[in-house]
Amino acid sequence: MTGEALRSMKAPGTAYDDDVLGKDPHPATMDDYVDTSDDNGGVHINSGIPNHAFYLAATDLGGYAWERAGQIWYDVLTGGELAADANFTDFARLTLAAAESRFGAGDEQRALQKAWSRVGVETA
Repeated sequence: MTGEALRSMKAPGTAYDDDVLGKDPHPATMDDYVDTSDDNGGVHINSGIPNHAFYLAATDLGGYAWERAGQIWYDVLTGGELAADANFTDFARLTLAAAESRFGAGDEQRALQKAWSRVGVETA
């Protein structure tokens, strides 16, 4: 295989370019969202979008990713408010609410808002 990984959070779509596997198909933003009925509506192929938002927020916040961005994602995934049919906007809004709940209004919310905006997910 020619590449660095199976997925890249930093640059989705660039993890590999291989003769057998082809080119990494993960989009980084909503501009390249894959609308499909395969893969339960593209949950895996489109995972590059929230993965990239996480990377952007964690990088903006600095420090260890698990201290703030990771904790926010964990809070949303385990908090009981994330519906099975949630879309990216639903998830993004929950991350903003979780950031405020855990850290108050401040740097974490600003980093998330900026990250979601950069990947093209509306939160307002």
